[in-house]
Amino acid sequence: MLTINNVLMPNGTRQTITRKYNKEMTLDGSDLLALPGLIDPHVHFRVPGMEDKEDWQHASKAALRGGYTMVFDMPNTKPATTTKERLQNKIERINQQLAEVDLPLRYQLFFGADKNQFHEIAKVKDEIVGIKVFMGASTGDLLMDDESSLHAIYALAKAYNLVIALHAEDELIIRENASKYANETDFKYHSIIRAPQAATKAVDLVIQLSELYGVTSYILHVSTFGELNLVREAKLRGVPVYVETCPHYLFLDDSMYPELNGRGKMNPPLRSLADQEVLWQALTDGTIDTIGSDHAPHKLDEKEQPLCKCPSGVPGIETTLPLLISAWQADKISLLRIVELLHANPKKIFNLPENDDLVLVDIVNTQVLRDEQMATKCKWTPFVGRELTGFPRYVYINQRLIDCRSL
Repeated sequence: MLTINNVLMPNGTRQTITRKYNKEMTLDGSDLLALPGLIDPHVHFRVPGMEDKEDWQHASKAALRGGYTMVFDMPNTKPATTTKERLQNKIERINQQLAEVDLPLRYQLFFGADKNQFHEIAKVKDEIVGIKVFMGASTGDLLMDDESSLHAIYALAKAYNLVIALHAEDELIIRENASKYANETDFKYHSIIRAPQAATKAVDLVIQLSELYGVTSYILHVSTFGELNLVREAKLRGVPVYVETCPHYLFLDDSMYPELNGRGKMNPPLRSLADQEVLWQALTDGTIDTIGSDHAPHKLDEKEQPLCKCPSGVPGIETTLPLLISAWQADKISLLRIVELLHANPKKIFNLPENDDLVLVDIVNTQVLRDEQMATKCKWTPFVGRELTGFPRYVYINQRLIDCRSL
C-alpha cells in the first residue's frame, strides 16, 4: 500500500490518501499537492515521420514530468493518420517506443479529416478519440478549407457519434495577408498575417455547423476575445461547442517577439495583452473548458531561421502545470479550476473511463527553466529563464510510482 500523509488537496484541506502498491511505502505530503492524473487533449508527438523533432520515448518522459498521465495525439504526421492502416501502424510504433522506455503513458489518437479518405472513418470510429479538422494550414498537409467538405465531415461525425476537434482559422484570409506581407521579416507579422479575423470567421462557421448537425465541436487553441464572444453566445443557446486555450496564449503575448523571435511562432499566433486578459477572464467564468499544451516541437536550429522559413509550433507539456501552479500562488486561478481545466472537463467532453492516477506536485521549491533540462527531444522551451514552482515530484499510474526527478 502507498500512503501519502498530510497532502494538500485541491479543495484546500490536508488529507491522507492511499493507493494500491506492490509494497508498503509512506510519503510525507507536507510540501506536496495531490492532483488527479492530468489529461492533455492536444499534443503532437511527431510519430511517424518527424522523429527528429520528437518521439514517444522522449515525449512520454516530458508528459510524466509535466504531471500528465493521458495525452491525445494529433494526426498531422508523415504520412498523416487518415486511413485505418496508418492508424494501426502508428499505434504499433507508439507502443514499441513506450515499451523501450518502460513508461505507462495513456494515450488516445485523433484521426485526420481528409476529403479523399472519408470512407476510412467508418473503419476506425471505435478506435479514435475524435476527428481532427484543419480549416487553416499548419504543420503537415491536412487542410479542409471548403464548406462542402466540412458539411460532409459533420454529417459523418453525426452518424458515428464522434467529436470534431478543429484548428479554426480561415485559410483565405491567411493567404491574402501572407501575399500582402510576403517581404516582411519581423516575426510580429506572423500575428498580422494570421489576424484575429481569420480565427473569428472560422469559429463562427464551426458554431453554425455544430448547431446545424448537433455535433460536439472542440475548438482548439482559442486565443482572441472575438472567438470567446462567439462561443459564449453559442453556449447560451445550447450549442454543443467546447473551447481549449493553450499556455502560450496565457503567459506570452505579441509584445514579446523581439526577445522570442522564432520561439514565439505558433499557429494561431501570439495575441495582444488585451486578448490575454480576456482569456484569463474566460478561464474564471467557465467559457474556456480546457487547457491543451499544443506540444508541437521543432528543432531549435529550425526555430532560429528567418520568419519565412521558421516552422510554427512550440513544446509545452512539461511546463503547463508549473505555469498554472505559479499563477495559483499569485492568486490568478484556483486549484479547483486547474483540476477542471486539466482533468475533469477533458474527461467529460471525451467520455473517458475512470482511473486512479495521481500526481504529487512540489509546491514549495522553485526552479528556473533551462533548455537543457527539458525532457522533450527538441530540448528547448519558450519560457526559458522563468522561475516557477509546481513541478511534479511523483506520478502514480497503473499501480506504479514514478519519481519524476529520475526521468
